[in-house]
Amino acid sequence: MQDQSNKPATIEDVAKLAGVSIATVSRAIRKPEKVAESTRKKVTAAIARTGYTANAMAQNLRMQRSRMVMVLTQSIADPNFPGILIGLEKVANERGYGVLIGNTEGSVSLEENHMRFLSSGMVDGVVLLTGHLPVAGWAKSPVASYPPLVAATSPVSQANVTFVGVDDVAASKMATEYLVSLGHRDIVYVSSDGSDIVSDLRYDGYRKGLAEAAAPLRDWRIEGDGTSEGGRAAVERLFIKDTLPTAFFCYNDNTAIGVISALHLRGYRVPEDFSVIGFDDIPFANNITPALTTIRQPRGQIGELAMGFLLDSLTGGDRPPASSLLHGDLVVRESCGAVPNRSLRRGGHPGPSATG
Repeated sequence: MQDQSNKPATIEDVAKLAGVSIATVSRAIRKPEKVAESTRKKVTAAIARTGYTANAMAQNLRMQRSRMVMVLTQSIADPNFPGILIGLEKVANERGYGVLIGNTEGSVSLEENHMRFLSSGMVDGVVLLTGHLPVAGWAKSPVASYPPLVAATSPVSQANVTFVGVDDVAASKMATEYLVSLGHRDIVYVSSDGSDIVSDLRYDGYRKGLAEAAAPLRDWRIEGDGTSEGGRAAVERLFIKDTLPTAFFCYNDNTAIGVISALHLRGYRVPEDFSVIGFDDIPFANNITPALTTIRQPRGQIGELAMGFLLDSLTGGDRPPASSLLHGDLVVRESCGAVPNRSLRRGGHPGPSATG
C-alpha cells in the first residue's frame, strides 16, 4: 500500500506486496503471456491496491483482456439491485465474462478505489448504476478517454454513454392516468431529493398524465428522499397544510410504504381514505397491507441489455444505441381505489374512516 506521505507507488512496492521479484512484475506487465496466471493475478492485484498506474508499463497491462466487468452501484441494499444483477451476470456468463461489484455507498474515496481495477487492467469495462461518470483519474478528461461504459437504471448527463432503463416518463404518465381514471383530481407527487434525475423524469410523466385529463388538474409536488422515512415525513408536512390530496403518486415503493405507514398511524385507511401508488415493484410491495399498486420495472431485462451492449463494445460487435427504454407494467393491487366520500374536518382535513 502507499505510505502516508502519498508518495507515488513504485514497482518495488508492487513487487513487495505481490511477493515476487521486480523482474517478475516487469515481465507480468510487458509480457503477461510468459507469466503463470496465478502470478499475473498477484501482480495485477498489487497494482490495483498500490495505485501503481502512472508508469507507462502499467498501461501496457490494459492491452490484455481480463474478461471481467465492474458493476458500480451506490448501494447493494437497493431492492432493485439483485434483479438487475441477475440479468447482468446471465449475459456475462454466457459470453465468458465475470462480474465484480463495486459498492460505493455514495463515497468518492470508495468509488476511486474501485476504479483502480480499471487502471490496472483487472476489468475491461463498467456498468454504471450510479447516475454519474466514475470519479477517478479520468474525471476531468473527455468521455472518450474513459473505458467502455454503459449506464443502467439512471442516465448520466453525457449523451454518448449508452443508457438502458425503464421509460420513466411513459410509465409515470400511465400511473397518473390510472389514478385519474379512478376519479382522483387532487394527486400529489412525492419525489426523491432534488438531485435525482430519475425522480425528475417520473415527475415529468406525472405532469403529462395531469395535462391529458379532461379538466385541468393541480400540479402538486412534495419532496421526499426516496426512503420510507422520507415518505412518512412528506405526509406529516402535508397534514400541516389546509388541503390534502386524495391520492399519492410516489417516486418509488419505499416512499409509498412510508406514506401508507404514516396514514395508518393517523388512523386513516388505504384505499378507503387515500389511494397510494408506487414505482419499481420491489419484492416487499406485495407483502404489505394493503398490497401496493405500483409500476413494475423489468429489472432482469435491463441487466441483460446493459451487459450485452457493454460486451458488444468490448468485442467489436454492433454499436449500441444511445438509449434503450423498456416498458414498465402497471401492477394493480389493493392500495388504490375510487375517490372516497368523506366529511371534512376544520382546516380541510378528512376525518379517519370508521374501523369497525
